[in-house]
Amino acid sequence: MKLKVFVVGAGTMGSVHARAYAGMADVELVGIVDVRKDVGTALAKELSTGWFASLEDLLKSQKPDIADICVPTDLHPGYVATCAERGMQVICEKPIARTLKEARGMIDVCAKNKVRLFVGHVVRFFPEYRRARELINANEIGTPATAFAMRGGGFPRAWEDWYADPARSGTLLVDLMIHDFDFLRWTFGEVERVYAKSLLGRGLTAIDHAFVSLRFASGLVASVEGTWADPSGFHTNFEFTGTGGILTHSSELERPLLTFRKSPEAAAAGVAVPESPLAKSPYQEELEHFVDCIRTGAEAVVTAEDAYRALEIALAALESVQSGEPVSLAAGAV
Repeated sequence: MKLKVFVVGAGTMGSVHARAYAGMADVELVGIVDVRKDVGTALAKELSTGWFASLEDLLKSQKPDIADICVPTDLHPGYVATCAERGMQVICEKPIARTLKEARGMIDVCAKNKVRLFVGHVVRFFPEYRRARELINANEIGTPATAFAMRGGGFPRAWEDWYADPARSGTLLVDLMIHDFDFLRWTFGEVERVYAKSLLGRGLTAIDHAFVSLRFASGLVASVEGTWADPSGFHTNFEFTGTGGILTHSSELERPLLTFRKSPEAAAAGVAVPESPLAKSPYQEELEHFVDCIRTGAEAVVTAEDAYRALEIALAALESVQSGEPVSLAAGAV
Protein backbone atom coordinates (compact mmCIF):
# COMPACT_ATOMS: atom_id res chain seq x y z
CA MET A 1 0.00 0.00 0.00
CA LYS A 2 1.25 3.45 -0.88
CA LEU A 3 2.09 5.86 1.91
CA LYS A 4 0.39 9.23 1.53
CA VAL A 5 2.59 12.30 1.95
CA PHE A 6 2.11 16.04 1.61
CA VAL A 7 4.61 18.88 1.56
CA VAL A 8 4.23 22.18 3.41
CA GLY A 9 6.10 24.92 1.56
CA ALA A 10 6.54 25.21 -2.19
CA GLY A 11 9.84 27.06 -2.10
CA THR A 12 13.19 25.67 -3.22
CA MET A 13 13.43 22.78 -0.76
CA GLY A 14 9.72 22.04 -0.80
CA SER A 15 9.84 21.74 -4.57
CA VAL A 16 12.84 19.39 -4.38
CA HIS A 17 11.08 17.20 -1.84
CA ALA A 18 7.76 17.19 -3.69
CA ARG A 19 9.40 16.18 -6.97
CA ALA A 20 11.26 13.40 -5.19
CA TYR A 21 8.03 11.96 -3.78
CA ALA A 22 6.34 12.23 -7.17
CA GLY A 23 9.01 9.88 -8.51
CA MET A 24 8.55 7.20 -5.84
CA ALA A 25 6.46 4.19 -6.76
CA ASP A 26 5.44 3.41 -3.17
CA VAL A 27 4.41 6.95 -2.21
CA GLU A 28 1.43 9.09 -3.18
CA LEU A 29 1.89 12.87 -3.07
CA VAL A 30 -1.53 14.03 -1.89
CA GLY A 31 -0.99 17.77 -1.75
CA ILE A 32 1.11 20.92 -1.60
CA VAL A 33 0.40 23.40 1.20
CA ASP A 34 1.50 27.01 0.62
CA VAL A 35 -0.09 30.35 1.45
CA ARG A 36 1.01 31.64 -1.96
CA LYS A 37 -1.62 30.48 -4.43
CA ASP A 38 0.45 31.14 -7.55
CA VAL A 39 3.51 29.27 -6.28
CA GLY A 40 1.55 26.43 -4.71
CA THR A 41 -0.75 25.80 -7.65
CA ALA A 42 2.13 25.86 -10.13
CA LEU A 43 3.99 23.12 -8.26
CA ALA A 44 0.82 21.12 -7.63
CA LYS A 45 -0.11 21.27 -11.32
CA GLU A 46 3.38 20.15 -12.35
CA LEU A 47 3.13 17.11 -10.07
CA SER A 48 -0.54 16.30 -10.67
CA THR A 49 -1.62 16.86 -7.09
CA GLY A 50 -3.70 19.40 -5.20
CA TRP A 51 -2.85 22.80 -3.77
CA PHE A 52 -4.09 23.83 -0.34
CA ALA A 53 -3.80 27.27 1.23
CA SER A 54 -3.44 25.81 4.74
CA LEU A 55 -2.79 22.59 6.58
CA GLU A 56 -6.35 22.66 7.89
CA ASP A 57 -7.70 22.81 4.32
CA LEU A 58 -5.67 19.76 3.32
CA LEU A 59 -6.76 17.73 6.33
CA LYS A 60 -10.43 18.28 5.47
CA SER A 61 -10.08 16.01 2.45
CA GLN A 62 -6.89 13.99 2.99
CA LYS A 63 -5.67 11.46 5.55
CA PRO A 64 -1.89 11.51 5.04
CA ASP A 65 0.63 9.19 6.66
CA ILE A 66 3.60 11.55 6.36
CA ALA A 67 4.02 15.31 6.67
CA ASP A 68 7.06 16.94 5.08
CA ILE A 69 7.79 20.40 6.51
CA CYS A 70 9.76 22.79 4.27
CA VAL A 71 8.90 26.22 5.68
CA PRO A 72 11.11 28.88 7.35
CA THR A 73 12.89 27.54 10.42
CA ASP A 74 10.91 29.52 12.98
CA LEU A 75 7.69 27.91 11.71
CA HIS A 76 8.89 24.31 12.17
CA PRO A 77 7.69 23.78 15.77
CA GLY A 78 4.05 24.64 15.11
CA TYR A 79 3.69 22.48 12.02
CA VAL A 80 5.56 19.54 13.56
CA ALA A 81 3.43 19.61 16.71
CA THR A 82 0.16 19.79 14.78
CA CYS A 83 1.09 16.93 12.47
CA ALA A 84 2.47 14.75 15.28
CA GLU A 85 -0.71 15.25 17.31
CA ARG A 86 -2.69 14.09 14.26
CA GLY A 87 -0.64 10.86 14.20
CA MET A 88 1.50 11.62 11.15
CA GLN A 89 5.14 10.66 10.73
CA VAL A 90 7.14 13.89 10.27
CA ILE A 91 10.00 14.80 7.94
CA CYS A 92 11.36 18.29 8.59
CA GLU A 93 14.00 20.30 6.79
CA LYS A 94 17.10 21.30 8.70
CA PRO A 95 17.80 23.05 10.96
CA ILE A 96 15.38 21.28 13.25
CA ALA A 97 14.40 24.56 14.93
CA ARG A 98 15.65 28.05 15.78
CA THR A 99 16.22 27.31 19.49
CA LEU A 100 17.18 24.27 21.52
CA LYS A 101 14.01 24.60 23.61
CA GLU A 102 11.89 24.44 20.45
CA ALA A 103 13.93 21.51 19.11
CA ARG A 104 13.49 19.55 22.33
CA GLY A 105 9.77 20.31 22.27
CA MET A 106 9.50 18.95 18.72
CA ILE A 107 11.30 15.75 19.68
CA ASP A 108 9.14 15.35 22.78
CA VAL A 109 5.80 15.94 21.04
CA CYS A 110 6.67 13.32 18.41
CA ALA A 111 7.68 10.82 21.11
CA LYS A 112 4.53 11.53 23.10
CA ASN A 113 2.37 10.84 20.06
CA LYS A 114 4.42 7.76 19.06
CA VAL A 115 5.45 9.13 15.67
CA ARG A 116 8.93 9.57 14.26
CA LEU A 117 10.73 12.81 13.45
CA PHE A 118 13.26 12.83 10.61
CA VAL A 119 15.39 15.92 9.94
CA GLY A 120 16.89 16.61 6.52
CA HIS A 121 20.64 16.79 7.14
CA VAL A 122 21.19 15.78 3.54
CA VAL A 123 24.99 16.14 3.48
CA ARG A 124 25.16 12.70 5.09
CA PHE A 125 23.73 11.42 1.80
CA PHE A 126 26.11 13.27 -0.53
CA PRO A 127 28.41 10.59 -2.00
CA GLU A 128 31.64 12.56 -1.65
CA TYR A 129 31.00 13.22 2.06
CA ARG A 130 29.82 9.68 2.72
CA ARG A 131 32.86 8.26 0.92
CA ALA A 132 35.20 10.56 2.83
CA ARG A 133 33.80 9.29 6.12
CA GLU A 134 34.22 5.69 4.96
CA LEU A 135 37.87 6.34 4.08
CA ILE A 136 38.53 8.05 7.41
CA ASN A 137 36.90 5.17 9.31
CA ALA A 138 39.00 2.72 7.25
CA ASN A 139 42.15 4.49 8.51
CA GLU A 140 43.13 5.56 4.98
CA ILE A 141 44.65 8.82 6.32
CA GLY A 142 45.71 7.43 9.68
CA THR A 143 44.61 9.13 12.90
CA PRO A 144 42.71 12.34 12.01
CA ALA A 145 44.31 15.50 13.42
CA THR A 146 42.77 18.50 11.66
CA ALA A 147 39.77 19.22 9.49
CA PHE A 148 38.62 22.06 7.27
CA ALA A 149 35.19 22.47 5.71
CA MET A 150 33.71 25.28 3.64
CA ARG A 151 30.41 25.92 1.87
CA GLY A 152 28.66 28.92 0.43
CA GLY A 153 27.58 31.06 -2.44
CA GLY A 154 25.31 34.04 -2.92
CA PHE A 155 22.75 35.25 -0.41
CA PRO A 156 19.51 33.23 -0.63
CA ARG A 157 16.29 35.10 -1.40
CA ALA A 158 13.00 33.64 -0.21
CA TRP A 159 9.49 34.37 1.06
CA GLU A 160 9.42 37.53 3.21
CA ASP A 161 13.24 37.63 2.90
CA TRP A 162 13.35 35.53 6.06
CA TYR A 163 17.00 34.54 5.63
CA ALA A 164 17.94 38.18 6.31
CA ASP A 165 16.30 38.07 9.74
CA PRO A 166 18.65 36.48 12.32
CA ALA A 167 15.70 35.87 14.65
CA ARG A 168 14.16 33.59 12.02
CA SER A 169 17.15 32.04 10.24
CA GLY A 170 19.92 32.30 12.83
CA THR A 171 22.19 33.62 10.03
CA LEU A 172 24.28 31.34 7.85
CA LEU A 173 25.78 29.78 11.00
CA VAL A 174 22.49 28.07 11.80
CA ASP A 175 20.98 27.72 8.34
CA LEU A 176 23.98 26.83 6.17
CA MET A 177 27.07 25.90 8.16
CA ILE A 178 25.04 23.50 10.29
CA HIS A 179 25.52 21.02 7.42
CA ASP A 180 29.25 20.88 8.13
CA PHE A 181 28.78 20.91 11.90
CA ASP A 182 26.57 17.84 11.56
CA PHE A 183 28.92 16.03 9.20
CA LEU A 184 31.99 16.73 11.33
CA ARG A 185 30.26 15.57 14.51
CA TRP A 186 29.02 12.43 12.69
CA THR A 187 32.57 11.70 11.56
CA PHE A 188 34.71 12.81 14.50
CA GLY A 189 32.48 12.73 17.58
CA GLU A 190 31.41 15.31 20.12
CA VAL A 191 32.50 18.95 20.11
CA GLU A 192 33.87 20.46 23.32
CA ARG A 193 34.44 24.10 22.42
CA VAL A 194 33.31 26.55 19.74
CA TYR A 195 34.77 29.92 18.76
CA ALA A 196 33.38 31.99 15.89
CA LYS A 197 33.54 35.29 14.04
CA SER A 198 31.14 36.65 11.43
CA LEU A 199 29.73 39.86 9.96
CA LEU A 200 26.66 39.74 12.21
CA GLY A 201 25.80 43.14 13.64
CA ARG A 202 27.63 45.10 10.95
CA GLY A 203 24.61 45.71 8.75
CA LEU A 204 25.84 43.17 6.20
CA THR A 205 23.41 40.27 6.78
CA ALA A 206 22.84 39.74 3.06
CA ILE A 207 26.57 39.16 2.49
CA ASP A 208 27.36 37.33 5.70
CA HIS A 209 30.62 35.42 6.07
CA ALA A 210 31.71 33.37 9.08
CA PHE A 211 34.68 31.44 10.45
CA VAL A 212 34.22 28.83 13.17
CA SER A 213 36.80 26.86 15.13
CA LEU A 214 35.70 23.57 16.70
CA ARG A 215 37.64 21.58 19.27
CA PHE A 216 36.55 17.96 19.57
CA ALA A 217 36.72 15.67 22.60
CA SER A 218 39.09 13.46 20.57
CA GLY A 219 41.60 16.32 20.34
CA LEU A 220 40.91 17.04 16.67
CA VAL A 221 40.61 20.69 15.69
CA ALA A 222 38.35 21.78 12.83
CA SER A 223 37.99 25.05 10.97
CA VAL A 224 34.66 25.72 9.25
CA GLU A 225 34.01 28.59 6.84
CA GLY A 226 30.71 29.69 5.41
CA THR A 227 29.64 32.49 3.12
CA TRP A 228 26.58 34.19 1.69
CA ALA A 229 28.84 36.70 -0.04
CA ASP A 230 30.04 34.81 -3.13
CA PRO A 231 28.05 35.62 -6.29
CA SER A 232 30.02 33.10 -8.36
CA GLY A 233 27.74 30.25 -7.29
CA PHE A 234 27.40 27.59 -4.62
CA HIS A 235 30.44 25.47 -3.84
CA THR A 236 31.87 23.23 -1.10
CA ASN A 237 35.32 22.15 0.01
CA PHE A 238 36.86 20.02 2.71
CA GLU A 239 40.30 18.81 3.77
CA PHE A 240 40.99 16.18 6.41
CA THR A 241 44.57 15.66 7.58
CA GLY A 242 45.77 12.61 9.48
CA THR A 243 48.99 10.89 10.47
CA GLY A 244 48.93 8.93 7.21
CA GLY A 245 47.75 11.41 4.60
CA ILE A 246 45.27 14.04 3.46
CA LEU A 247 41.76 13.72 2.03
CA THR A 248 40.51 16.68 0.00
CA HIS A 249 37.35 17.68 -1.84
CA SER A 250 36.31 20.61 -4.00
CA SER A 251 32.99 20.76 -5.79
CA GLU A 252 34.64 23.00 -8.38
CA LEU A 253 36.91 20.19 -9.60
CA GLU A 254 35.87 17.70 -12.27
CA ARG A 255 36.96 14.88 -9.93
CA PRO A 256 35.93 16.38 -6.60
CA LEU A 257 37.32 13.84 -4.10
CA LEU A 258 41.03 13.05 -3.88
CA THR A 259 43.01 11.00 -1.37
CA PHE A 260 46.72 11.63 -0.93
CA ARG A 261 48.41 8.79 0.96
CA LYS A 262 51.90 8.89 2.35
CA SER A 263 54.30 6.49 0.70
CA PRO A 264 56.40 4.34 3.06
CA GLU A 265 59.39 4.77 0.74
CA ALA A 266 59.10 8.54 0.35
CA ALA A 267 57.25 10.25 3.16
CA ALA A 268 56.89 13.48 1.22
CA ALA A 269 55.31 11.84 -1.82
CA GLY A 270 51.60 11.20 -2.34
CA VAL A 271 49.30 9.38 -4.73
CA ALA A 272 46.03 10.98 -5.82
CA VAL A 273 43.12 8.54 -5.87
CA PRO A 274 40.01 10.07 -7.48
CA GLU A 275 36.55 9.20 -6.16
CA SER A 276 33.60 9.94 -8.46
CA PRO A 277 30.25 10.91 -6.84
CA LEU A 278 27.14 8.94 -7.78
CA ALA A 279 24.64 10.46 -10.17
CA LYS A 280 21.51 9.93 -8.04
CA SER A 281 20.23 12.97 -6.18
CA PRO A 282 21.19 12.91 -2.48
CA TYR A 283 17.79 14.46 -1.71
CA GLN A 284 16.06 11.54 -3.43
CA GLU A 285 18.23 9.08 -1.50
CA GLU A 286 17.55 10.86 1.78
CA LEU A 287 13.77 10.87 1.38
CA GLU A 288 13.67 7.28 0.11
CA HIS A 289 15.69 6.32 3.18
CA PHE A 290 13.28 8.12 5.52
CA VAL A 291 10.26 6.49 3.86
CA ASP A 292 11.94 3.08 4.16
CA CYS A 293 12.60 3.72 7.86
CA ILE A 294 8.92 4.56 8.33
CA ARG A 295 7.90 1.32 6.61
CA THR A 296 10.41 -0.95 8.37
CA GLY A 297 11.07 0.77 11.69
CA ALA A 298 14.80 0.88 10.95
CA GLU A 299 17.04 3.47 12.58
CA ALA A 300 17.69 6.48 10.37
CA VAL A 301 21.16 7.53 9.22
CA VAL A 302 20.45 10.87 10.89
CA THR A 303 18.26 11.00 13.99
CA ALA A 304 16.34 13.84 15.58
CA GLU A 305 18.91 13.82 18.39
CA ASP A 306 21.67 14.26 15.81
CA ALA A 307 19.79 17.29 14.50
CA TYR A 308 19.54 18.64 18.04
CA ARG A 309 23.32 18.27 18.53
CA ALA A 310 24.06 20.01 15.24
CA LEU A 311 21.82 22.91 16.28
CA GLU A 312 23.60 23.02 19.64
CA ILE A 313 26.93 23.55 17.86
CA ALA A 314 25.47 26.15 15.49
CA LEU A 315 23.89 28.13 18.32
CA ALA A 316 27.12 27.99 20.29
CA ALA A 317 28.86 29.51 17.26
CA LEU A 318 26.20 32.24 17.12
CA GLU A 319 26.66 32.89 20.84
CA SER A 320 30.43 33.11 20.36
CA VAL A 321 30.01 35.67 17.56
CA GLN A 322 27.77 37.78 19.78
CA SER A 323 29.94 37.54 22.90
CA GLY A 324 33.37 37.49 21.29
CA GLU A 325 34.30 34.57 23.56
CA PRO A 326 34.67 30.81 23.12
CA VAL A 327 31.68 28.70 24.16
CA SER A 328 32.14 25.35 25.88
CA LEU A 329 29.75 22.45 25.28
CA ALA A 330 29.14 19.64 27.73
CA ALA A 331 29.67 16.66 25.42
CA GLY A 332 26.67 14.38 25.53
CA ALA A 333 24.53 16.75 27.60
CA VAL A 334 20.85 16.95 26.81
